[in-house]
Amino acid sequence: MTIKSYVGHDGMLHISLPEIQDTDVEVIIVYQPIQKTEKSSLASLYGICADDPIIIDDNSIFDNLDEKMEGVFDS
Repeated sequence: MTIKSYVGHDGMLHISLPEIQDTDVEVIIVYQPIQKTEKSSLASLYGICADDPIIIDDNSIFDNLDEKMEGVFDS
């Protein structure tokens, strides 16, 4: 069984096992602290491509695209 839970300031971890009642069990706990990551908002991504503009020629095709792809699919 894998669960994600919160351990409060008291150090207590609470696990509910509603399907197991009135019986002895052996419990093995392996814990891994989860690093909190901040969720990126769309606003935080605004302008990230400002220094790398998309260049399109008159035919709506990037001039160097074919040159950069030469040999990519050769085996």
